Amino acid sequence: MTTNIIESVNAMLIVERDYPVASIFNLIAKRFGEIFRERRAYILKYKDDKFIPAAEKILRDNMSEGHSFYVENISRDERQYTVFGSGSTAKVNLLARSCSCKKFDLVKIPCDHAMAALRSKHDDNYGLRVYDYSSSLYKVEGYLLAYSELINVVPLESEWRVSKELLDLNIIPPLMVTKL
Repeated sequence: MTTNIIESVNAMLIVERDYPVASIFNLIAKRFGEIFRERRAYILKYKDDKFIPAAEKILRDNMSEGHSFYVENISRDERQYTVFGSGSTAKVNLLARSCSCKKFDLVKIPCDHAMAALRSKHDDNYGLRVYDYSSSLYKVEGYLLAYSELINVVPLESEWRVSKELLDLNIIPPLMVTKL
């Protein structure tokens, strides 16, 4: 996602290399505005979903991986789980939303070990409960809020409308004491 933006800006800068710097920055701001509008339109298609499509895919993949794991509730308090499978063992704490594989900690979406623990805790309803254990960063509403602000392009300096009072204002630099 970020690399696409950088490639787009680089391609723009190659074409616009002969223009003044202000024009280049206006083109960059205009392109970011277009990208924001495109992303907002994309997310609006999924406004009835809970999470964005990329997060939904991660959840589905982790659910299918977690089906092959064996889960043991070591503390009997429905918080601490030990998950066995694929030649490894992981410790999952659902209350702290962490796993010893660190994927759950970093991505803030239940990893395959956490999915197995959720399946053990909630039985067949765990498919709906995974959203409770995922970060709200991936919710469609959050993305709509992030892309709702418009990026306004600043006009060229020659087109600025500045009041006479501001033009007549004489601003002097602050006093500086130079040290030897």
